[in-house]
Amino acid sequence: MSDAELDRLFQALADSTRRDIVRRVSLAEYSVSGLAALYAMSFAAVQKHVAVLERASLVTKEKRGREQLVRGNRDALQKAQQLLDEYEQAWRQRADRMALILAED
Repeated sequence: MSDAELDRLFQALADSTRRDIVRRVSLAEYSVSGLAALYAMSFAAVQKHVAVLERASLVTKEKRGREQLVRGNRDALQKAQQLLDEYEQAWRQRADRMALILAED
């Protein structure tokens, strides 16, 4: 992933409402109006959250009749998980090296 894609991904996930939307649409398909009914905010605000998630490729929208259906994009979530796993591995290796250095004293 490019730096710009990573920035969009993690900025999208930085908001608790957007994380909750991702969780919900990963389990089932929702209309934007159905999502809006779940939150104490306006339809327009939920629509903006969905747009941020869509720009980050975390969700996809499909127009079906008068509704916009939102579903999670598992590929994007798997890429994010893979990146976090790589960071975790790097930090664990550094912590192990530090532990070895401290044990030598």
